[in-house]
Amino acid sequence: MRSRNPVRGLAPGLAFLLTVLPLAAFAGTTGKISGTVRDAAKQPVIGANIAVVGAPLGAVTDAEGRYVIVNVPSGSWTIKASMVGYRTTSVTTVAVSADLTTKIDIALAEEAVEMQEVVVSAKRPVVDVNLTSNRATVTREEIAKLPVQELQDVVNLQAGVVDGHIRGGRQNEVQWQVDGVTVNNVYDNKSTLRIDRSLIEEVQVVSGTFDAEYGQAMSGVVNAVLKRGGDKFEWSGEVMSGAYIYPESGRPPLVELGNDGSTTVVDSYDFRPGDLQNYQLSASGPTGLRNTTFLLSGRRGITDLAWRAIRYFTPATDVSGDTAIVNLGDGANVPLGWAREWSGIAKVTNRGLIKDAELSYQALFNDIEAQKADDAMFRYNPDGQSKQQTRSLMHGFDWTQALSRTTFYKLSLRQNLYKYEDMAYEDFYDARYEVGPPRPLVPGFLLDVYSQGVSLTRFLTETNTTVANGTFTRQVRPDWLIKAGGEMQWSDVTFGTPGHLVFVQVNGVETLVRVIEDPAANYFAPVTYHPLLGAAYVHNELEWNDLNLRLGLRWDMFDANATTPSDPANPANAISGAPESVPQPTTVKTTLAPRIGVSYPISDKSALFFAYAHLYQMPGMNDAFANADYRALQNLQAATDRNGVMGNPDIKPQKTVTYQIGYKQALSDVFGMDLTAFYKDIRDLLGVEIITTYNDARYARYTNVDFGSVLGFTVMLDQRPIGPLSATLDYTWQTALGNASNPDETATRVEAGEDPRPRQIPFNWDQRHTLNATVTLAKPAVYSMATVVRIASGQPYTPNTTTGFGSGQEQNSGRKPAGVVVDLRGEHSLFSGNRSMTAFARVFNVFDTRYFNGPVYETTGSPYYSRFPVTDQRALLDPTRLYPPRRIELGLTFSGRQK
Repeated sequence: MRSRNPVRGLAPGLAFLLTVLPLAAFAGTTGKISGTVRDAAKQPVIGANIAVVGAPLGAVTDAEGRYVIVNVPSGSWTIKASMVGYRTTSVTTVAVSADLTTKIDIALAEEAVEMQEVVVSAKRPVVDVNLTSNRATVTREEIAKLPVQELQDVVNLQAGVVDGHIRGGRQNEVQWQVDGVTVNNVYDNKSTLRIDRSLIEEVQVVSGTFDAEYGQAMSGVVNAVLKRGGDKFEWSGEVMSGAYIYPESGRPPLVELGNDGSTTVVDSYDFRPGDLQNYQLSASGPTGLRNTTFLLSGRRGITDLAWRAIRYFTPATDVSGDTAIVNLGDGANVPLGWAREWSGIAKVTNRGLIKDAELSYQALFNDIEAQKADDAMFRYNPDGQSKQQTRSLMHGFDWTQALSRTTFYKLSLRQNLYKYEDMAYEDFYDARYEVGPPRPLVPGFLLDVYSQGVSLTRFLTETNTTVANGTFTRQVRPDWLIKAGGEMQWSDVTFGTPGHLVFVQVNGVETLVRVIEDPAANYFAPVTYHPLLGAAYVHNELEWNDLNLRLGLRWDMFDANATTPSDPANPANAISGAPESVPQPTTVKTTLAPRIGVSYPISDKSALFFAYAHLYQMPGMNDAFANADYRALQNLQAATDRNGVMGNPDIKPQKTVTYQIGYKQALSDVFGMDLTAFYKDIRDLLGVEIITTYNDARYARYTNVDFGSVLGFTVMLDQRPIGPLSATLDYTWQTALGNASNPDETATRVEAGEDPRPRQIPFNWDQRHTLNATVTLAKPAVYSMATVVRIASGQPYTPNTTTGFGSGQEQNSGRKPAGVVVDLRGEHSLFSGNRSMTAFARVFNVFDTRYFNGPVYETTGSPYYSRFPVTDQRALLDPTRLYPPRRIELGLTFSGRQK
């Protein structure tokens, strides 16, 4: 039903949260440096000064020679240790990652005479023996060498990730963050932003279990830490152009038409260097105001997707009286799908306006106009497809202030705006809709592909979310850090159909009727909801004897601010003589989730670790709230159950209890191994229940009934550079089982007359074997070449032996073929120094793999052929079923910096 007043439902726990917020702020952009300082005799040096060069951060060693520096921004730093009577020592290339500790032990030599400063280079350990979970950190230097373009590409290369599914979970079970603040859209629990690699300082992918500061996720957390402006003026840019190279054999056929309807097969898949274009420019440095820096970056992306169309027809094409074809199109060879994107960031940071404080403002935006290539039936009438317009903006202020050398807090206030439209024409009353829905020109002509008509799809979703969060961090002792914080999200979410287009027969003539809202006929206008989410947490990091402990507790609340029928058996209060059903406010949902992580270093090169966590997440509103106006059931009669699945704003959070145990070992100074076994018990997933009304009618409604489990292990090998060569290898074996791969599955089985009772089968994305390998050859400032190999075993499908009703075998009992994809990136420096330029080339799908985890024919399990080629003729001629062909991109990157 429609949203109620958002003020109602502020539970007592919310008052507690509002008390916590002034103390704190977001995590996710800064890390910690710690270690010991000793002399040549291995004795602790007391009172040594440790400073982070270029930042107002530092520490003094204690009686045991230990030091801790907190609130260090992600990136590469130099630290300097000095003490009277000792030679000053600097350690360069100290890599700091968000929410992690970098250990740097320093040896000071006694200074008998005046000597020069000692400079050493830090090396990141091949394994981190203090971690209690699987956390992959990819720096901007590593990203620059990989054949990737945006954040999602980096994530898909990590262990345990299968097409956006982390460790067997659904795609919307991931928390996406930018600089430690959520950018998830409460509509579908997916990221509101696409982030280009040029903006990223580092990417962290946490899989399995994670600390209490992370919520609204059951499978993983992705945190993108963005670049920031420095004290010296710098600029950089990229120009790229690319195209697809189609295989000589098996190219998707297109035809050339004659005015009499005759057809000739033509080859329209030529090499087009301008199909893919990318232009990016960034500048950063001081603004001219005291202690204030800026970062500006913009990107223009032009993408024509791989599959082509020929504009032989327009939506208004007609047939002359003698049935000859009236070709109203221009016959142009155009892409079936395309995208045009503008994106960028503006960021201003001030340090020192207020003592020991940093204030920053940033705005990150996407503006994407696109046309999907997911329906090859439009390949001769491409203008009849709907267009997608996506606009998103994340902007706001971040405040960080150090209260002492060991204590700081952060506050953040962000606004996430998102708008998505999918429609052929924005104007509901556009006269071009009068031509009718997509349909063939002449029955049987060109396999009945759409040769006239326009898509009647009209969909809108718009989200306005305010996020306020904070964290208070204190290094109580060198062996104890405590962090507490909270977050609030206020959202206005609108989604639905902004005007229904219905064609009806009036006096034998097909006539368009436009309907804004008509509940009696089940036509509803977009609905706006005002959900409220809140969270508070406390997190501890302890070093106790030889153990490293990470202990946390998280409290979450969710208020849908909506109503549901008080009696589901009389949902629309339209059954005569039945008990009255009235709109009933939804209840406030709260959860309490413990998080435990333990690492036991066996030596300085190996460790055992264990983690346990309760994880909760509210389903996306696109599932839980869609079709939640129960007036649609006012005419529900006995023995009917075809009203779609009704929404249910009063659902509970979904729950996952996850365990993992692992072993890490540095096999040498350059080889590291990580072996992790994991198990996830998934409960209260969004599913469907069948409700019987007082008049013996039935309808389906969303509720928390689905379940699943994931069992697996990963083996990760990391080889640091040996000369120019470095490599990584990860292998994942897992089973992902449950009763349904999507919430609507039960309702679909009921409608098909199948048994709706729960049973455990492989999820659609259950991929038993996944292997990712990266090999890099590089000489800094001269050249680099990276190869990425992805090998995946087949995902499930449901075999079908015949074309008759009920001939299918058990769901997901078959396995698709395995797939291998190889991508390359190479670059060579043209010149370097304060001004540099590099030429690069990227080749995606080097060996022109035609199949990689796509659809297959149910009768054969093959993507290439069917047992019934006549019946499946349309699908056999559909090029979008196959993996995109080889793609080659060539470009230049350039950069400069102030001396």
